[in-house]
Amino acid sequence: MDATDEQGRGGGGPGRSDRPAVEPAEDFAGVPDGFDRLWTPHRMAYIGGQDKPTGDGPGDGCPFCRIPTLSDVDGLVVARGAAAYVVLNLYPYNAGHLLVCPYRHVADYTDLTAEETVEVATLTQTAMRVLRAVSTPHGFNLGMNQGAVAGAGIAAHLHQHVVPRWGGDANFLPIVARSRALPELLGDTRTRLAAAWPAGPTTPSKG
Repeated sequence: MDATDEQGRGGGGPGRSDRPAVEPAEDFAGVPDGFDRLWTPHRMAYIGGQDKPTGDGPGDGCPFCRIPTLSDVDGLVVARGAAAYVVLNLYPYNAGHLLVCPYRHVADYTDLTAEETVEVATLTQTAMRVLRAVSTPHGFNLGMNQGAVAGAGIAAHLHQHVVPRWGGDANFLPIVARSRALPELLGDTRTRLAAAWPAGPTTPSKG
């Protein structure tokens, strides 16, 4: 029995009726990047998300358009602003890997409005402050991949990466096993970051 089957059976034998619900990976942000994930405890359902956006247009086919319609818990949303929101990456490079996304379906940074530009920058700064307070990272990687040729997995909807870094986080596992060890479940990370997010003039959460 492989790890996925074992988890799906809740650790018991065939025929158990109390199997945990499996969230559809296509409802979350992020795209597969070639790395397996080693969770503690394991949530192998997240690793199986292979689906990509169904097209380049706005709407339910785009994860970054769909996520704001979900509850904060279901969408892994950490904070909502007036023009942009903050969400956990479903395929994180490190624990706490956040994405800052405008609500509007826009691909190019130069096409953001002045309001969107300011709020994406402000939410990025706040994300760094909250991550420092909650997880004490040693540094950050910040960036936008503009276009598929530049590494953007979802090129049609702009998103700013906020990746916390710690000394030694790029150890032998990614190099030898193409796996990353993530010490916390995404839902638990979202809860901690959302609780530490400062109060302000943001769009109300959705539960």
